[in-house]
Amino acid sequence: MLAGKIAFVTGAGGGIGKATCQLLAEAGAKVVASDCNVTSAKQTISLLKGDDHMALRTDVSNGKDVSSTFNNIMENYYTPPSIVVNAAGIIKDNFLLNLTEEDFDKVIDVNLKGTFLVTQKACKLLVDAGKPGSIINISSIVGKKGNRGQCNYASSKAAVETFSKCVAMEMARYGIRCNTVLPGFISTSMTEAIPDKVKDMFHSLIPLRKFGTPEEVGEVIKFLASDASSYVTGTSVFVSGGLE
Repeated sequence: MLAGKIAFVTGAGGGIGKATCQLLAEAGAKVVASDCNVTSAKQTISLLKGDDHMALRTDVSNGKDVSSTFNNIMENYYTPPSIVVNAAGIIKDNFLLNLTEEDFDKVIDVNLKGTFLVTQKACKLLVDAGKPGSIINISSIVGKKGNRGQCNYASSKAAVETFSKCVAMEMARYGIRCNTVLPGFISTSMTEAIPDKVKDMFHSLIPLRKFGTPEEVGEVIKFLASDASSYVTGTSVFVSGGLE
């Protein structure tokens, strides 16, 4: 399905990023697992089927770091990744009246600016090489609905969706597609700390009455990365158990 393709995944150390790496590798892709914690990226690589994968440390909010990462990819594979998954993301939750400027900026820098920097660099390399590609950016259901205590996170994810639509419009002429995946409540380290009573409340709001798994999100990402979705671009796909 993805044999011979190079896939670059940010936020690959856990949750959706890790599951995505595993699924892409199973489909035949050579995976570059990137994370700000290189140890966790290496742990992800150790789980992958096949060979010729690599782990890299990348601070996606830093342009020089992103450029260095892509230089490493080019030196190792001699071609830019044709699959790019922007799964890196952080939360710094607080209510509006208590949210610090530092925490607002940090979330925007990683979730939005990081997606921009990685996408821009990948697209430049693909255009220069005359090759098509698929960019998949991870937004969130809260980017649509909003959520108490998450005005920074929700804003960043709403912006990622609109950014992706702009990229799709501009890059279509080069054969580069860009789509957005909007996960709902997914069982990851981010949701583990939620009290059971709160989880039960969320379950009651979700038509499927359960949290999703990283693998369920990863399967949609794999589809968007593949040629099976060759006529899909500028689209937002909800993976939210029916919650919109």
